[in-house]
Amino acid sequence: MSQRIDPANCSVARALAVVGERWSLLIVREALDGARRFDEFQTRLGIARNLLSTRLDTLVAAGVLHRVPYRDPGNRRRFEYRLTERGQALRPTLIALLQWADDHLPTPEGPSVVVRHRPDCEEPVRVVLECAAGHSHLPPEAVHRAPGPGARYLNA
Repeated sequence: MSQRIDPANCSVARALAVVGERWSLLIVREALDGARRFDEFQTRLGIARNLLSTRLDTLVAAGVLHRVPYRDPGNRRRFEYRLTERGQALRPTLIALLQWADDHLPTPEGPSVVVRHRPDCEEPVRVVLECAAGHSHLPPEAVHRAPGPGARYLNA
């Protein structure tokens, strides 16, 4: 009897439950670029206000963003949205998606954005697969999925 890993206990599925909707990663992208206030996100993205509110609530509930209260003089209390450590950790994911799109879905004019290392280097940043032993530039046939300590099995 062979055993298969239960796909219901999938790390990718858990991540997509938080950031898998189109607007969610775009909100994180804008937060990484310095957006903090609701109106900034709405203006930068052109997203409907009700949809933005829902997505921000989801990202806050998942610990990707946290709300920080503020009050401009003469106005009611509002919130800024700041990335948590969990949210900051999505930067490589966004860079990997950018790199993939530039490689596989290029525009004739070239990339609209290039992520660069600063301040003194200014070379483009790229995401590279690397194993824990430090081997990098791994070809597809050198990478495979294996059961982890949290694997749950289905009977075949």
